[in-house]
Amino acid sequence: MTVVAEILARLGGSATAAQLVGLVSPGALKAAVQRGEVERLARGVYGLSSLGADRLAAIAYDGVVSYTSAATAWGLPLLVRPEKPHVTVPVKRRPRPGRPAELHWAAVSPAERGARLTGLLRTVLDCSRLLPFGEALAVADAALGTGGLVKDELEAAAEAMRGPGRPNAVRVAAAAITRSERFLESMLRSLLIGAGIEGFEPQVVVYAGGLRVRVDLGHRAARIALEAEGYEFHGSPGAFAADCRRYDDLVAAGWLVLRFTYQQVIGDPVWVIETVRAALVGR
Repeated sequence: MTVVAEILARLGGSATAAQLVGLVSPGALKAAVQRGEVERLARGVYGLSSLGADRLAAIAYDGVVSYTSAATAWGLPLLVRPEKPHVTVPVKRRPRPGRPAELHWAAVSPAERGARLTGLLRTVLDCSRLLPFGEALAVADAALGTGGLVKDELEAAAEAMRGPGRPNAVRVAAAAITRSERFLESMLRSLLIGAGIEGFEPQVVVYAGGLRVRVDLGHRAARIALEAEGYEFHGSPGAFAADCRRYDDLVAAGWLVLRFTYQQVIGDPVWVIETVRAALVGR
């Protein structure tokens, strides 16, 4: 790490030209920019390239990373990553010119400003304003699953919301759970909720063939198990054999197992719903 990069790192990763006066020479700063280790974010504003595009955009506009960009920073699952960073700047602030970004205007707390990132609760609410129900539910499920957010807190905050997206946020908060383990499972559950299909519970434990088997979504009365099958590969012949035995044990115990792939849940939701409804009628 060069002297310029070390100084910027000590200053939190970014600084204005005024802050750098007396610490680095103009020539050294220019050379660091030319090498790509430092970026000129706006007039008189510099940041370390290692901070990443989203945070650099927030610094450039003197705002905070928000919405789906904040979801990415928090490690929450998204169907599609944003093409441009989402940045929230304080109300009535006229942002200085910067790199391409989706700008939003809202109050920014001192803690958010210090972190250059919206908090976990606000990120979930913002995503509920922006995303369709299923995608927003997956974000909320994952946030609750981290233990950093409590459902009662989420529901109260959604009820207190104002402006666009409030109905979706209230619906998401009511449906969100801590037990959903994967993005695709949340998306599959959202299809059932949207279609008014009741009775399916997440992460149901079934005792079959002397084994304890957990299914993504289980209907205890109808004995139907729904499995959301992502891109994961079994990894080894042993894992593949164990998976086959798991499903065989469920069937032998009287359960009907329906396995839905990523392409089906995302690309053919009508067929998924029709299949589940037909299975319920048949049972």
